[in-house]
Formats: sequence, structure tokens, C-alpha cells
Amino acid sequence: MTRSIMTPLGRTMLRSALGGFAIGTAVLLALAPSQAQVFGGHDSEAPVSVAADHGELLGRQDRATLAGNVVISQGNLTLRAARTTLAFSSDAGSFKIHRLDATGGVTVTKGDQSASGEVAIYDFDRRIITMAGGVVLKHGGDRLNGGRLVIDLNTGISTVDGSAGGGSSALGTPSGNRSGGRITGTFTVPKKNN
Repeated sequence: MTRSIMTPLGRTMLRSALGGFAIGTAVLLALAPSQAQVFGGHDSEAPVSVAADHGELLGRQDRATLAGNVVISQGNLTLRAARTTLAFSSDAGSFKIHRLDATGGVTVTKGDQSASGEVAIYDFDRRIITMAGGVVLKHGGDRLNGGRLVIDLNTGISTVDGSAGGGSSALGTPSGNRSGGRITGTFTVPKKNN
């Protein structure tokens, strides 16, 4: 039998992390009306269109790089960045994109919703977009700031963490994390009826 010992400091850190997650989730739910979800309803199986000032196909590595005013669209979702790398596979003469890594002022928009950050990863296989580094999520007049944003396109549920690492070492902690490890936001309130 294995016995786990958690120190009082460990319990406090765990409670803080869980409390921060709960607050972040509640704030995200406030961002989205009950019938709408942040980036919900996206057709993640739609074809992908790309445009850039420069591109390079690295066929032997199953990679392509795009640089300069990169615009990638899928249905009504648009990603803009300074540079992207696409990982793909080819089968019977067609390309299938599996992953997109974007850097340099990344912005994802859909209608009146937008998310921006320093870096982004779009995992097409899992249908998840992860953004990090000074993340700003906007929905209409509402705004939420954090270090890391994960958008699950399968469910329409998004999670914001105060730090860019968000518990994952994959993205690290970019130097531009302006949120200081906390989630902040500004939300509109209904006007009072006279």
C-alpha cells in the first residue's frame, strides 16, 4: 500500500490552485451567455485556407512554414500571426494538417469573439487551441486577461490560467506574461430600466 503525505503548504497550494481554476471557470461562464460558448459552434472539420508573404514546404519533414502577415482560416474562425509552422501528413496526394504552431502577436477571431497572445498551438487532431503569454479574451464588450487560454472546440469550453505555463511545461512561461499569475477581467452589466 502506498501512502501519500501532503504537507500543510502542499494542501494550501492545492486549494489555491483549485480555487483559481474554479474562479477562472466561473469568469469564463460569465463571458458566455447561457446559450453561447466562447468559440462554440466552430466547424473544426472545415477546410483550412492559408495566406502569407512567404512560405516554405519541408516535404521530407512533413512540415511547412509560413511567415509575414500569416492568415489561416477555417470556417468562420481566423488565426493571424507573424509566423506559423504546420505539421501535416500526405495521403494519396492530399495533405492533412495535424498541428499548427503560431508565434508573433497571435490573434484568433470568430464573430465578436477574439483571443490574443504571444504564441498559439492548434492541435487539429484533438480540436484544441492553446494560447499563452499575455492572453486577452474578448467577447463583445467583455474582456478577460490571463497567462494561458485553452479552447476546446469539441465542447466550446475554454479555460484561462493566471500563469502562462498553466501546469504544462510544453509552452513554458513567456517573458511577456503581463497577468502576474492572476486572472483579471472587465465585464459589462445590464442597463437599468427606468
